[in-house]
Parts: sequence; structure tokens; C-alpha cells
Amino acid sequence: MPAQIFSPDVRLTILATALGFMVLEYLLGRLASHDTHDLRESAASFAIAIGQNLVKSAEALVVALPFAFVHQHRLLDFIQTSPQALVALFLGSEFFYYWHHRAAHRIRWMWATHCVHHSTTKLNLTAAVRLGWTGNVSGNFLFFLPLAWIGFHPFAVLGMLALNLMYQFFIHTELPLRLGALEWILNTPTHHRVHHACNRSCLDRNYGGMLIVFDRLFGTFAAAPRDQPLRYGLAGVSPTLNPIGIAFGEWFAMFRDFSACTSWPERWRTLFAPPGAPRRLSRRRRDVAASLLEFPTHHPGE
Repeated sequence: MPAQIFSPDVRLTILATALGFMVLEYLLGRLASHDTHDLRESAASFAIAIGQNLVKSAEALVVALPFAFVHQHRLLDFIQTSPQALVALFLGSEFFYYWHHRAAHRIRWMWATHCVHHSTTKLNLTAAVRLGWTGNVSGNFLFFLPLAWIGFHPFAVLGMLALNLMYQFFIHTELPLRLGALEWILNTPTHHRVHHACNRSCLDRNYGGMLIVFDRLFGTFAAAPRDQPLRYGLAGVSPTLNPIGIAFGEWFAMFRDFSACTSWPERWRTLFAPPGAPRRLSRRRRDVAASLLEFPTHHPGE
């Protein structure tokens, strides 16, 4: 994958295209009289996106070092641009993305970053750019190091992941887009709406990036419920328009829980158990937890 994909000109072109589609989606929603956007929420998403890109640029070298080290000790050498290598890289990146995404919902330390993306109460293209600032702290990059160890060049790995994210940008919409038979293979707006919904039957479903096949293989696929509308946002958490509160709210909550623990096993569960998993709590904290039982504080629209 050529390094030119990360050049400023290409990134500006991608940005301009994304903004154009956001405006088009908003106008289509208005023409159809659908309540697709909360402009204040979209503004908060743009603020989050700017912060995330600044953090990502500052951390680029830190992330590059482990990829370079692992690739230096790779198992195989092969032509990176051969059709077989590109297909293998695509399937490999989709496989590891699935497990990374699933872990981000099931490990609270990772959820503290990923919940930022699920905090919007409207699902539209502006929600696609609302990404957490602490992905590298959560260890997201660790899931993709095996690809570099196998022999794929770090630029190829990052390039394929960039294509994955560009594809996913277009599935963050409530516009009625269906792809027919391709719905069995590809992740589509229909499937991704379920992933973002906080309806109980939708939690922990449809983790795929570009493909939905791994969800079908590993039992995490779900279709939209027929008897209820989809709801979005973080269940049990009041929405906020403050970018700092959005970016760090779950981190603050997690470390408050951590400081209230009285044993190391309990502290460990607070950090690494699934979000909202039962823990031994004081009577006061049990009362608070009981009041939120209807809407567990973890999953947003997981």
C-alpha cells in the first residue's frame, strides 16, 4: 500500500468529500422531513474529530515504533502488492478488526475510548467522525500487530485499516439504503444501525468493519427488531455536548469506581471486566447501581 495515501493532498480530498456527503445527507433528511440531525450534537462531533486528529498526529511515532519492530522480526517475505497478498491483507484486517471491535465493547478499559463513538443520540455521517482520543492508551493498535508480524508492511496494514474506516463512514446513516444480496456479506447501514442501537436486543451485535461474515460465523449478528424503533446513545448516561465530557466521561467514571474498590481483584474487574459487569459494591453503591439496572451504564448502542 503506497505511503501516498497518507499525503496531505489525499487527506484534504477525503475531508472535502466527507463534508460534501454530510451536507447531502442533511439536506435529504430535511427534504424527507426526517429528524436525522441535532446540529449541536453534530458540532460536538466535529470538535471531537478535530481533537482526535491532533492526538493521532502527536502519537504517530509512538505507534510506528512497535509496528516497525514487529515487522523487522516478520515470519514471511512476499510481494506486498500481489493479488493474493492484498486479499489476505483484506481478510486478515477484517478478522482482527472484528475481534478488536468486540473487545472494545467487552473490556471496560477499551470501552472507555470506544463509548465516545456511541455517545450520539442521532445516527448520521457526522457521528462517524466522533472517535475517542485515547485509542492508543486503550491498546487498540495491539490487535493489528500480528499482521505486521506475519509480514505485511506497516504502511499496508494502516492503509487497509484506513480503507476500512472510509467504508464505515458511509454506513453511519438512517437513510433507507439496502444492498440486496450483498447484505449477507457486507456490513451495511441496515446492520450498523443495529450495532449503534441501545435497544436491549441490539447490544453486543454486528461488530464487523466492511464485512458482516465474522458476525455470522461467531454468533454476534442480529437483525433490527421488528416490534420497536431503534434508539441511540449511551444507555443510563445523560448526553452531553461538552467535548471533554464526551472524550473522558467513562474514564472519570471508571477511575471513580476503581478508587472505591477495597481489594485488588475488585479493582481488576473494574478496569478489565465487561462494562457494567457485577462487582462487589458498598450498600450505597448497590443502591445507585440498582436504580440504573433498567439501563446498564456500559453499552451505548454497542
